[in-house]
Amino acid sequence: MMNETSPIKEGALYIGIYLLLIMATLFVPVISLFTMFLLPVPFIIFAAKHGLRPAIFLMTVSFAVLLIIAYPLAIIFTITFASTGVVIGELYRRKKTAFGVLLGGSLTFIAAIILNFIGSIVILDVHPIESVQDALYESVETTESLLPMLGQDDTFETAAGFIDGLTTVTPALFIILGISYAFTVQWIASFILRKRKVDVTRFPPLREWGFPKSFIWYYLIMYIFIYFVDMEEGSALYMAMYNLLPILELIMVIQGLACIFFFFHVKKIHKAVPVAILFLGILFPPLLYLIRILGIIDLVFDLRKRMDTNR
Repeated sequence: MMNETSPIKEGALYIGIYLLLIMATLFVPVISLFTMFLLPVPFIIFAAKHGLRPAIFLMTVSFAVLLIIAYPLAIIFTITFASTGVVIGELYRRKKTAFGVLLGGSLTFIAAIILNFIGSIVILDVHPIESVQDALYESVETTESLLPMLGQDDTFETAAGFIDGLTTVTPALFIILGISYAFTVQWIASFILRKRKVDVTRFPPLREWGFPKSFIWYYLIMYIFIYFVDMEEGSALYMAMYNLLPILELIMVIQGLACIFFFFHVKKIHKAVPVAILFLGILFPPLLYLIRILGIIDLVFDLRKRMDTNR
């Protein structure tokens, strides 16, 4: 009897934690950016331990509770966070590889973003990207009016061009956001699960990450289309190329970072050095340009294999 009731008690506990995390996310701005990544974790832990059907039941109960106490949020939080947690937890239970779990979690979260995006437009008549653009335009205009003596018109024109392009690259933003969120949630959940003595698959060290050589051809073809093919703005081809651009450039950055981590590993230099380079790249984006070039070179010439051969 105890074994039969324990999942129910455990589920009630996780629903309580989930509701507390929602409250913290909504009403405590200081920690909301952190708690937002914890929202799927109760469902991940429960699904990893008890399986898909009990996890779906738990998600349904949490949805019902949210319907009672916060009707508009029930659909959004269930679709976005609870469903992502259930999928990641079930994939953990099935002993999928870390990248397999990441794929499932990313696709679920991206699908949730798209559903929320469509719902915002159809139901609320609010276009999220246009709202973000309006806020950014106001910010740029305020900054420009406060700093008239700098004479940096090119900077503001560049910022305006970037804001205008957000509509074009919306699909790429969804993909990058979905993968980034799922990766962070998976990293947090795997740490918690290991502390609970649950065997979960881990990502290999960053130095071992790598993409197929074919990606360099995708990258080259994309730039040929962008610089040498006359594409009508707004056309399907134009949208495809400019959405591939940030995704493939991010892939080259990851490839370059993997090469950097591998180099310092081979030289037996403390990993704090490549980690510092990573954070510098985030703080100073021009550094990412050099890392991206390194990634391209690594894909073309197999730099890591050469370094390992010369070890």
